[in-house]
Amino acid sequence: MDTRPSATPRRILFVCLGNICRSPAAEAVTRELADGRDLSLDSAGTGDWHVGKPPHPPMRKAGQARGYDLSALRARQFTRADFDRFDLIVAMDADNMAEIERLRPPGNDVPVRPFTDYEPATGAQAVPDPYFTGDYAGALDLIETCARGLLARL
Repeated sequence: MDTRPSATPRRILFVCLGNICRSPAAEAVTRELADGRDLSLDSAGTGDWHVGKPPHPPMRKAGQARGYDLSALRARQFTRADFDRFDLIVAMDADNMAEIERLRPPGNDVPVRPFTDYEPATGAQAVPDPYFTGDYAGALDLIETCARGLLARL
């Protein structure tokens, strides 16, 4: 099986810190908005604090209020092997991008992009972490906007 990335990203990984708020929400929102496109979506965290746990209850509740089901998702930690499994890795902020790049295997050229690059008109440099800010609705607003931008570029 060829594990090299395809020219058009079809296997996309969303990455945040703990994989219980932003990245699982980005996975669920993008899946819902993808409207049947042939995409393989996943999410992970750079930290290992929440491995195996479902998304944070306030994020699940905020997502459910908008029709996104995060209940089946479980946190996992980002690994070097993810560079071989995905065509595109999307980071929620600069700290997570730096950690992803730190783990990049030599010679690997899988693109790692900030999620906010997919909708620069927002002016946002990162998706703020609602685990710390408490603004789950605001995070979802930005995630929805960036997901639409990402899908428009595919």
